[in-house]
Amino acid sequence: MKTLDDYLNGQVLLIDKPLHWTSFQAVNKLRWEIRQAFNIKKIKVGHAGTLDPLATGLLVICTGKMTKQIDTFQGQIKEYTGTIVLGSTTPSYDLETEINETFPTDHITPKMIHEATKPFIGDIQQYPPVFSAIKKDGKRLYEFARAGVAVDIKPRTIHIAKFEITNISDLNVEFRVVCSKGTYIRSLANDFGKALQSGAHLSVLRRTKIGDFNVADSLSPEQFIAQLKD
Repeated sequence: MKTLDDYLNGQVLLIDKPLHWTSFQAVNKLRWEIRQAFNIKKIKVGHAGTLDPLATGLLVICTGKMTKQIDTFQGQIKEYTGTIVLGSTTPSYDLETEINETFPTDHITPKMIHEATKPFIGDIQQYPPVFSAIKKDGKRLYEFARAGVAVDIKPRTIHIAKFEITNISDLNVEFRVVCSKGTYIRSLANDFGKALQSGAHLSVLRRTKIGDFNVADSLSPEQFIAQLKD
């Protein structure tokens, strides 16, 4: 069982973020539980890389003095698995928003799907989704998007080391991606649809690795809280 000094001196907690939770909620929940467990008023807690509410998987949460390492962890290579749905798009590039357009898919073959991954490997230019937390003129992009205000978004250079198709079931394409910090898998899904002369959106996303940290070694928030109270 870890002591208060352990958490103050710094811990790296591997948490499997549940669906619909924000990364901020996960950090707040763990901070509150640590404060309650040790009857303290303050402790530094932060996460090393945001996950969208509709994504699950690895959240690296640092406490105490280990919060100084957050930037280092954030910069590490990440791995994701998920599902891209072909033939339709959404404004957010995932299921946060409703389908706004449909496209033909009869021309798409499994071979085309596998071949379409190749141009995305390496250093590429990627436009972040309009529904994202990136700041422009002091506001989050999603604030502009929800207000229906068009904004000029600049592309970013990202690196994709691997983009593998792991299963194809009708219009659902399962994948594994290994990529750099700053990569939006939602944008990758949207661009992948365009590469197939169709449309696409992300329906499932799970972060499986950050550097050497693996989701297989993580705890759910409930498991962490139970461990904290033992």
